[in-house]
Amino acid sequence: MLIQGGYAIYARTPARGRALTEIGLGTSLFGNLYRETTDEEVRAAADRAWRGGVRYFDTAPHYGLGLAEQRLGSLLRGHPRGEYVVSTKVGRILVPTPENARLRDDDGFAVPAAYRREWDFSRDGVLRSVDASLARLGLDSVEILYLHDPDEHWDAASTTGVDALIELREQGVVQAIGAGMNRSSMLAEFVRRADVDIVMLAGRYTLLDQSALDDLLPLALERGVSVVAAGVYNSGLLSRPDVSDDAHFDYGAAPREMIEQARRIAAVCRDHGVTLPDAAVQFPLRHPAIVSAVLGARDGGQMADGLERYAVHIPDELWVELEDAGLVKPTA
Repeated sequence: MLIQGGYAIYARTPARGRALTEIGLGTSLFGNLYRETTDEEVRAAADRAWRGGVRYFDTAPHYGLGLAEQRLGSLLRGHPRGEYVVSTKVGRILVPTPENARLRDDDGFAVPAAYRREWDFSRDGVLRSVDASLARLGLDSVEILYLHDPDEHWDAASTTGVDALIELREQGVVQAIGAGMNRSSMLAEFVRRADVDIVMLAGRYTLLDQSALDDLLPLALERGVSVVAAGVYNSGLLSRPDVSDDAHFDYGAAPREMIEQARRIAAVCRDHGVTLPDAAVQFPLRHPAIVSAVLGARDGGQMADGLERYAVHIPDELWVELEDAGLVKPTA
């Protein structure tokens, strides 16, 4: 347990590799997701995370065409290497396109289009991606490496992609390997068929969506594979105490039934003296397969909010009432 800044951040040890703090910092916003984020803002987010006891940091080349990795590496440089865990991802090679540098990236990040993403889960593609990520991070190794969003690339990702990750693990470049995506069924296939240690699941085990209970989570427990939860707010629908009519779910406008479901959950939370986002942060960590919940933060204020939500005391009666009302599925 790390006690920093008034918070107690517990660490859980995955199947293979270093212990992860129960709260991790996700860095998609460090890559200027949707809009520009300043160096000062990301520095404040990383500093607040560190002071709050966070020691797990997740990134990817996809985030801002390498910008998130560059920024994270710079921000961690002043901390002892043995005190933190970094995960990054492979599957998208960044190919230089200097002729397009005057344009903006067309994949949601407010950065110049000086590179284009090229899907590549071949051995050569994975090794090239890792080398480039380590250079941007300024590190000799990372603790965790994920295959990133292999949704349409199962054949390559589950063969040459996984084989390359196993090779890197055997060489000591990484300690734990797996895949990260928002499809629990495909992650379950990785767990079932491949020698993976850890997977990152986005949005499929939250207060609003527990579909991973049907496939991934019981299998992960059976096989001893750890799960990191991401997307705990379901694209924003669970991020505020009061749910607005224009809330988002799964990267788009939330369906009316999801909004009403979230409002019913929020009402139960209020009855127990907590907020909807408090419960959203803590809910995934109740499952024994999940070792960490990764929260995105654009600045120090957002990181502080996440830490405060993690620290709020939530009575067991809240979870019981949600289950009894059929608003969430039982954990087991």
